Amino acid sequence: MSINKNSRKYAPATERNREPILEVLKHVLPPHGTVLEVASGTGEHAVFFAPRLSPRQWLPSDFDPQLRASIAAWRNYQPTENLYPPLELDASASVWPVEAEALLELENNFDFDQYPLNAIVNINMIHISPWSTCLGLVAGAGRILPTGGILYLYGPFKQGGKHTSQSNVAFDRALRSQNRGWGVRDLGDVVAAAQAQNLTFLQTYQMPANNLSVVFQYQ
Repeated sequence: MSINKNSRKYAPATERNREPILEVLKHVLPPHGTVLEVASGTGEHAVFFAPRLSPRQWLPSDFDPQLRASIAAWRNYQPTENLYPPLELDASASVWPVEAEALLELENNFDFDQYPLNAIVNINMIHISPWSTCLGLVAGAGRILPTGGILYLYGPFKQGGKHTSQSNVAFDRALRSQNRGWGVRDLGDVVAAAQAQNLTFLQTYQMPANNLSVVFQYQ
């Protein structure tokens, strides 16, 4: 498949948050296995994280075909052995492609025997998608992750029903003006949804620009 370098898209926030996120991921991810990134967006995080988190394998995904093209273009531009090609994945779907491991291994050379899928990373998605997508994300994590597996979320959150900064108030208002189903989620609601899928809330990390890293573990 030919890949057009002009397919590479850019997200300005990536360069600002990738180093702080990487430091948390180094601390919370299992030391081996495959990390599934749900909603990889442009692919800039994937090409940055994969070589720095080796020997873990990094599996990017996105529902948007233009973003998958961007991920593929970035992967071609900055190749690394432990970065898989992007997977089409809708987080809100009741069944994810990775649940058909045998087919994926045959078609894409994924090696889930040597590198079992034991972590899911999701960055800046649940506030720019319907609440059903968040519910689908934690449900998918509940189906897929093994005992001890990690679900990592990054983004802005309300706490105790209140925004943590005026900038998040303005951001939430802007999101809801674009789509009434979008908006900054309350951490308590996300924790409750995750707990319903046997995901135990471990901790949060304060991140730049009033964002949080939120870590869950499947029990």
